[in-house]
Amino acid sequence: MSSEELACKLQRRLRLEVQAETDQGGPQPAPCAAPAGHQEPEPPARAPTASADSELNLKLSRRLDIHQGTARSGRSKVFNPYTEFPEFSRRLLKDLERMFKTYDAGRDGFIDLMELKLMMEKLGAPQTHLGLKSMIKEVDEDFDGKLSFREFLLIFHKAAAGELQEDSGLLALAKFSEIDVALEGVKGAKNFFEAKAQALSCSSKFEAELKAEQDERKREEEARRLRQAAFRELKAAFSA
Repeated sequence: MSSEELACKLQRRLRLEVQAETDQGGPQPAPCAAPAGHQEPEPPARAPTASADSELNLKLSRRLDIHQGTARSGRSKVFNPYTEFPEFSRRLLKDLERMFKTYDAGRDGFIDLMELKLMMEKLGAPQTHLGLKSMIKEVDEDFDGKLSFREFLLIFHKAAAGELQEDSGLLALAKFSEIDVALEGVKGAKNFFEAKAQALSCSSKFEAELKAEQDERKREEEARRLRQAAFRELKAAFSA
């Protein structure tokens, strides 16, 4: 290796070492002339930083994947209707769950477009294809094109709170269903169990409803036991 080549390599190494100082406002050394016939390799290019456009593209791509069903929803926590909708009574939640399962023909935990179509027809409020898609879109939080049980509960929550337009298909769904949300009492609705709210907290209300259900089951069990005893006595009288 000639002394001229060695000097040039040392100079190039020095230039690379002070490149960081150049980015911070440091002096930039003059380039060293390369000997004839020698081509100096260029330093590696820096990786481009992520821009706002690329971040937006990623979000749009994920939304498209979710819409096409090729990506998992971001919602990973277990849904508990009693904690996320404390304004609903236990009886109302059970009625809504029963209604949801009735129209979930595929038993997959969702009401898709065709199941919603059948549901609206049975309720006596048929919708167009675009109307059905608009209904789902109004409460579709994860953009999967179908209704989960949580999104189904949002329909009745919004209806009772007066957050749905008069021409909304979701409002028609809430009105034509057999469940009177306003009567049951939903947060934000007119006369939303004002008397109970003054006397009971949500937790004590939940416990009171649970106790009432247990007492009702006990009364039913006692009545059944008495009927069985009366039947045994009657059977014994005929057998005698």
